[in-house]
Amino acid sequence: MLNKRQQNKIRTPGYFIKRLKDNGYYVVRIFQDYAISDPRRWTIMVNPKSSSVYITCYQNREFNNQIMFEFNDGGILFPRNYSIQTESIEVIIQNLVKRNIPTIDKSDQIYKDKPLYIEKPLYVEKPQTETIKA
Repeated sequence: MLNKRQQNKIRTPGYFIKRLKDNGYYVVRIFQDYAISDPRRWTIMVNPKSSSVYITCYQNREFNNQIMFEFNDGGILFPRNYSIQTESIEVIIQNLVKRNIPTIDKSDQIYKDKPLYIEKPLYVEKPQTETIKA
């Protein structure tokens, strides 16, 4: 369990998501159980039915205790692998506004649907093939 000081850090997904939602964005938590050796901490998607911007938080990617956020929308509004190194949620929001990522109207149907959240990756089982002996 995180203590109170850690909960209000930009590196925690709950705080990050809450601040984006407070500013009118629809946010979906994608994944946060990366391996310990992986510098990625969590990934979210902003406005999945319109802009579909993935934001991934990296910690210790290039330097110790460095926090970096990578924006990926397939190169449409953000350059590929666009990264920001910041401790300020306002800088993140300014970048979303600057790239014309729209806020969502609360009457939009997306708010009435079941919340999107991918808990586990979906695996497709391979069909077993029988070997034929000649």
